[in-house]
Amino acid sequence: MANAPDPPKIEARDLHKSYWTADGPLAVVRAVSLTAATGEFVSIIGPSGCGKSTVFNILAGLETADAGSVLLDGEPIGARAGAFGYMPQKDLLFPWRRILENTMLGLEVRGVPRREARARAQQLFEAFGLTGFERAYPSELSGGMRQRAALLRTVVQERDVVLLDEPLGALDSLTRTQMQEWLEEVWRRFRWTVLLITHDIREAVYLSDRVYVLGARPGSVQTTVEVDLPRPRTANDPAFLAVERELTEALRVETRKAERDPAVWP
Repeated sequence: MANAPDPPKIEARDLHKSYWTADGPLAVVRAVSLTAATGEFVSIIGPSGCGKSTVFNILAGLETADAGSVLLDGEPIGARAGAFGYMPQKDLLFPWRRILENTMLGLEVRGVPRREARARAQQLFEAFGLTGFERAYPSELSGGMRQRAALLRTVVQERDVVLLDEPLGALDSLTRTQMQEWLEEVWRRFRWTVLLITHDIREAVYLSDRVYVLGARPGSVQTTVEVDLPRPRTANDPAFLAVERELTEALRVETRKAERDPAVWP
């Protein structure tokens, strides 16, 4: 008898979330289901205000879903919400701490002895292109380097899943492209399980194994696109462009729905 397949590393099942407003409940997320296998890179795109960050907050345990469940390795996440590393768009580096001290902060908060935390962070500096900047302050680094430091701070905690909420959105076009290439390279090296929120369709195609397209608020998965392209990828490849067009059209349809309905447009 064949062995049963391994469950997804992370699975969201039928998530619902509403917030109370002066006018009553406002549905933000409705019946969102998605998965990522161990070592997969999965992206989520959708119109502004469709609930993408709310989904991440639920996955990370920062908010509670009204209904639905989150599973890790096939089991309810429960008290294991700390299994998720979460990196928001802003790097949130403390300006008064040097870069090495910033990257070891999460470990210190978890109670890891300072010497051990320093050593664990230090060993990733070469892979993250930060060697020689251990004693620099955030203000002395470029935007791209600050984002690398923020990602290092996230992954050094060795969480099972890494959530990236538009981490490259504030960068200029050239730096963003360079960071996409770097992120893809380090992901292939370390094979984290990654979920990424992005508004950049080309970024999603370049980085992802699969892309979920959420519809207008209340957000729900409208389209799922598998990105079965060899790595590393090039944006001028006809197969790449075909996937990009498919996602662009899917997102255009959902954005038009939001624009036609003022109740869902932020």
